Amino acid sequence: MDKQLLQPVKGFRDFLPEEARKRQYLKNKFVEVFELYGFEPLETPAVEYQEVLLGKYGDEADKLIFKFEDEGGRKVALRYDQTVPTSRILAMYQQNLPMPWRRYQIQNAWRAEKPQAGRYREFIQCDIDIFGTVSPLSDAELLSVGNGLLKNLGFKEFQILINDREILFNIMNGAKIRQELQLPAIQTLDKLDKKSREEIEEELLQKEFSVEDVHNLFNQIDRAKPTETLTKVIKYCENLGVDQASVIFTPRLARGLDYYNSTIYEFVIEGYKAGSVAGGGRYDNLIQKLCGVNIPATGYSWGFDRLLEAMDQYKLLPINKTDTNVLVTVFNSDFVEKSALVVANLRENGVSTEIFPDETSKLDKQLKYADKKNIKWLIVIGPEEVEKSTVILKNLETGQQEDMKLENLINKITNKD
Repeated sequence: MDKQLLQPVKGFRDFLPEEARKRQYLKNKFVEVFELYGFEPLETPAVEYQEVLLGKYGDEADKLIFKFEDEGGRKVALRYDQTVPTSRILAMYQQNLPMPWRRYQIQNAWRAEKPQAGRYREFIQCDIDIFGTVSPLSDAELLSVGNGLLKNLGFKEFQILINDREILFNIMNGAKIRQELQLPAIQTLDKLDKKSREEIEEELLQKEFSVEDVHNLFNQIDRAKPTETLTKVIKYCENLGVDQASVIFTPRLARGLDYYNSTIYEFVIEGYKAGSVAGGGRYDNLIQKLCGVNIPATGYSWGFDRLLEAMDQYKLLPINKTDTNVLVTVFNSDFVEKSALVVANLRENGVSTEIFPDETSKLDKQLKYADKKNIKWLIVIGPEEVEKSTVILKNLETGQQEDMKLENLINKITNKD
């Protein structure tokens, strides 16, 4: 086979055990924190009907949806995010769900965009939302979850940038921006965390804005004040334990998707240059637009790969180590049964254990295997050990080994002796 074909398609990735283990660590942290705050898991299919997805994100985002026809000629598409599929779930199952409903969703999404640092065509998206209330307290609760997660992961310095879509449209109207140019302006302003003000001004000029329009736009941004709703959200955040110094009113914050209608926010880690690691806001009208049912909602997505990259930058990921704690070697084919019995006993007592799966391999090869996998304990059971009902237990981290009675093995490995 052509070696080129062995490479993943551009924008898609393989994850070998070392990297996959880091990713699993972060997934587990998400679940741990989300459930600490009372959120419930949800899963939806990778494929939706095109009609469900198109027209919900804006024209620019619609171009990035992977669209195709299935074998039955149905027009379908890969999931672009978790929000619209969840809206479909609410339309179908609202009677079975507690309201307000707290949900989290950790699944893959796909976007047909140009791959770049921290951005891929297939990626994990982690969403957390509250449905069924318009209270600013629900927005603050979500922000407190993000605050708790970043602290739990070990980040010391981060900011929650917060704004209100109402402020943005007031800015547009105050700057006398024509109605048809307001959403394009918001989508361009959304890039201010990635581009300089001069670059944004140039992009606006290319979108038919006049020099006066651009000047008025930034003048209005500089003069903006928080709305009453935003003031409440910020106050409730403080009540829920979020450091007020980390919550920053940011009137230029836009969040480019069309469906946000009120509070919007992003999480930014100090010193991490690839952009925000999470972002979202209130989207009270999306579910009604999708299914005719009026269910207000607020929530946001975590950029899994960006957060992982930031953790790597600040050395917050655990040192690579296999989940296996013990390798039981096989002395030769005559001793498979003895080794297997020890393995079974360890596993019954909750010790993560492997048996070397080839009774023809020499002990030297089995030892090298354990070293390569960073396994802590090595157990050898030879003729003398069988006769004495003992094992040789070697700590591969310290190099120390000792003869160990079988009845003492569990306590030694689990540090209960």
